[in-house]
Amino acid sequence: MGSAEGKFDKAKGRAKQAAGDLTDDESLQAEGKADELGGKAKDKLGGLKNKVEDAVDAVKDKLKRD
Repeated sequence: MGSAEGKFDKAKGRAKQAAGDLTDDESLQAEGKADELGGKAKDKLGGLKNKVEDAVDAVKDKLKRD
């Protein structure tokens, strides 16, 4: 599951790329690709953060039981 910010950046990037394609604006295409990649990175980091938080919670629960 991705972050809302990551999803927004990916959508914004795809829109910029499409606009760049329509207008033959290579700079806008590149900017859109960068936004999309940034959004993907945010999604991956958000997923990693959730996994770490889950692992920490599992350890805390185990320590409470012992």
